[in-house]
Amino acid sequence: MTGPRAASVALLYPGDRAARDRADPAASRFAALFEALAAAGVTAEPAIYHDDFADEVAAQLRRVQAVLVWCNPIEDGRRRDRLDALLCEVAAAGVLVSANPEAILRLGTKDVLFETRDLPFGSDVHRIDSLAQLETELPQRLRQGARVLKQHRGHSGIGVWRVEASAGGGLTVQHAQRGSKPQHMDMPALKATLAPYFEPEGGGHMIDQAWQARLPEGMVRAYLVEDRVTGFGLQAVNALHPDAPVPGPRLYHGPELPGFQDLKQQLESTWITLLRERVGLAREQLPLLWDCDFMLGDAKADGARRYVLCEINVSSVSPSPPSSIAPLVEAVLRCAQHARQGNQSRLD
Repeated sequence: MTGPRAASVALLYPGDRAARDRADPAASRFAALFEALAAAGVTAEPAIYHDDFADEVAAQLRRVQAVLVWCNPIEDGRRRDRLDALLCEVAAAGVLVSANPEAILRLGTKDVLFETRDLPFGSDVHRIDSLAQLETELPQRLRQGARVLKQHRGHSGIGVWRVEASAGGGLTVQHAQRGSKPQHMDMPALKATLAPYFEPEGGGHMIDQAWQARLPEGMVRAYLVEDRVTGFGLQAVNALHPDAPVPGPRLYHGPELPGFQDLKQQLESTWITLLRERVGLAREQLPLLWDCDFMLGDAKADGARRYVLCEINVSSVSPSPPSSIAPLVEAVLRCAQHARQGNQSRLD
């Protein structure tokens, strides 16, 4: 009689054929996670992914109980369409996938800012469905101050634009992608610049969020394993900082970081529940690892600090704070056990 089979997990991240052929857990950016999984008795293997050998990766994933995925919405010019379809097929076969493409669509696009605009961490947000709507509505909102226009799904500041009315009726426009500089343009030029985001392959719409005046004070990223905060990342200078075109480093801290326990308490006690209920996710559908970026908003009437959601990252969140690794391993073990039990039930 044999004992229970050890949990088996694949860590999927992008690379070419050469990277897949020479894949070495100890040399990857997830070396610490591979080591922690091994110490917990989990058999973990790299699953280097590219569309060119997607079928090979799919066969590999069907042999494990869980797969942790790190792949940006746009990777080397390619979108995730084929990978997402593959992951949905693998998940339907009984493999735990985190983050599941369905969870990404509910949480990891800029639409979440519109869906949660009336929640405690929400802000003045609108959805723009056409260039004609952009031309009609944006000038009215610019009279109240700068706006930030965000494409449906992206990363690293790609497709995020700060727009402000300038003297003479023109516009000052700043792309959040690293290395970009402010540009002066009129409405026709802005429409031409943003037109790709309104094409079907670009998401078909944009999200318009009010500029937060306290953004130069920095941003805080809360790292989460399921519904628990496991660390923080603080960034004093971000891509749209008005006085520094080059973003500064993100400094990582554990979950007990002084000064942000109010954010931790609010997330764990109510905000995550409000968030997942609003977007239609059960607790067990939450990603094993994800993060939320917050800006500082205007203080509340009682003087308490207010946080404004900037974006949620789900597609490619690394366990950057070391404090996130142990909770992530624990979650993998628990979920892999549930996956084993579910698969056994289907066989019985």
